[in-house]
Amino acid sequence: MSSGTATFDVASVLREVKTIRAEGLVRIRELSLPLLRRAASAHSTVVTDAWPVEVENLLRTALAGLGGGDLEEAAALTLGLAPGLRDRPAADRRRLAARVYSVSVERFRKSHEDMVLGQIAEQVCWIAGTPASDHGASPSPLLAPHLQHRTLRVDSRSLTLHVHPIELLRDVDVIVSPLNTHLSLPETYKASVAAALRRAGTLHDAAGDVIGDPVHDELLGWRAANGSRGRPVLPGTVAPTGPSGLAARGIRRIYHAAVAVPRPGTNRYDVSPQDVTAAATRALALMDEEGNSFDPPLRSVCFPLLGAGRGGLSPQTSLSALWAALAADSLRTRDIHLIVRRPPLAGMVADVLRARRVDQETAGHGERGHGCV
Repeated sequence: MSSGTATFDVASVLREVKTIRAEGLVRIRELSLPLLRRAASAHSTVVTDAWPVEVENLLRTALAGLGGGDLEEAAALTLGLAPGLRDRPAADRRRLAARVYSVSVERFRKSHEDMVLGQIAEQVCWIAGTPASDHGASPSPLLAPHLQHRTLRVDSRSLTLHVHPIELLRDVDVIVSPLNTHLSLPETYKASVAAALRRAGTLHDAAGDVIGDPVHDELLGWRAANGSRGRPVLPGTVAPTGPSGLAARGIRRIYHAAVAVPRPGTNRYDVSPQDVTAAATRALALMDEEGNSFDPPLRSVCFPLLGAGRGGLSPQTSLSALWAALAADSLRTRDIHLIVRRPPLAGMVADVLRARRVDQETAGHGERGHGCV
């Protein structure tokens, strides 16, 4: 496929990023990288045959957008962008990157590497979708919205918005995970929120093979203890488990929210907005019930857009249903977080909540309110 017909999407860009990881920066000129070349050339004034340098600069811009921490360090090491590594073999670079997360090389290869390189691909797609500067010069490193952690405020309730995979979340007491009414976790290779959290919670041996699945096992125990081992629970039910491997990221509880009702004989689900509101309300109540048994008490909670994946709800509907529960929450000191995976959804969240603020002001005939910031 030529660069003129290349279409930007994260999966396609990720394949090219993985090619560079395997072959190394010193071999870029020999590789077929139509998407990276196109993204790089759009933000460069170079007219000589120096496209490998443009591509490397593009990767460095994407790297800078990761905002530091383990993620940026591991990406720099595995791609050879760290000082002194551009000509090191791929195996050496992978070993150094695995040390950042204190995992075996094999576990890093099977789990962490796709996440790390996927974030580089996300950044490249973000950069590719932004216009070059007015003077045609290469732009300063771009910081994508997921690292801005936008604070939104509607009426007297404020919240933090994250835009990244849920397994990258840090230092939030409770994550609410959407699930089906059978409380059956998806396989770890799936792409859903529940699968990502199960995957992040698994235990591995030195070779990277799974030797324990604590989140799954604890959820089975909850079902047995609550008489739902062989039957579905009511929509809106919330089952708590520990975080297992996510504890290292400051996560203390996972609340599995039953919102998706399977359609018999199909692979589809039905989700109603009322059940999303009920599940969110129950999650907040459960925090109050068990929160003080923790030291310090549970005070922060993060919601994805429940039911907006395979459940079939539109993101706007899911957000509105969530907000119905959050707006009614009486504990104003609770720290509320929302998380979406893609930058365009971040704008939608702000727009929907801003519209709700306007509606509240109109209904209150000028009663004082606060917009989204």
